[in-house]
Amino acid sequence: MPLLEGKTALIFGVANDRSLAWAIAQALAREGARIVIAYQERMERLVRRLATEIPDTLLVRCDVQDDQQLDAVFAEVAAVFDGGLDILIHSVAFAPKQELENRFWQTTREGFQTTMDISAYSLVAMARRALPLMQARGGGSILTSTYMASERVISEYKVMAIAKSALECSVRYLAGELGEYNIRVNAVSPGPVNTLAARGVSGFIDFLDDFNKKAPLHRIVEQSQVGDAALFLCSPLANAITGEILHVDSGYNIMDTFA
Repeated sequence: MPLLEGKTALIFGVANDRSLAWAIAQALAREGARIVIAYQERMERLVRRLATEIPDTLLVRCDVQDDQQLDAVFAEVAAVFDGGLDILIHSVAFAPKQELENRFWQTTREGFQTTMDISAYSLVAMARRALPLMQARGGGSILTSTYMASERVISEYKVMAIAKSALECSVRYLAGELGEYNIRVNAVSPGPVNTLAARGVSGFIDFLDDFNKKAPLHRIVEQSQVGDAALFLCSPLANAITGEILHVDSGYNIMDTFA
């Protein structure tokens, strides 16, 4: 029997066919999960095309900064799936372009607030709404995506790195508080994956070359590998794991990367 037979997964963050959220959606669907994709309005045409590759996918529009839209998404999921939800995937991050081009000390108050709201607080907002739906199923799994710039200075990431630090701390606090409801909260921390969003980061191609040289496995991480790691964390195989940050980076995080 597939690992996720009969389970429902709500996924935020599918933007194109190279996004990590899409790789996760494919991995979960492969193991029997029913997929719900919450998408930004400007991504509708592309997301609808992708969704045809996974039969019976439910699509819902959502701006994660809008509480009413978040309420509507979780209400629709509850209505369609008898009040229950098993898996929540948060793969959402954004920083205004100017904040990634300026020095970190030049970060504006507005840019900081926007980055933190979309990239970190949105997980908390989603988890709060997922709680009663997961309680109805006797538990669930929440998963987000982070990056090691939360742990060390990677100059190109600037305010986004700060948001990832807040996101990881949120994972631990949510795991600590939701465990009593049998809800697990974890994160995957991929190495540099060649997505369209990553290509927008200054120096990304040079970083890929450095990564390939220093990572113990000497290979770039593929989207499908991140999807498989997410599948593991969301499946019964990981039912004793919560509050963890799982590096999916060919071992790069263990190395003296500044040498």
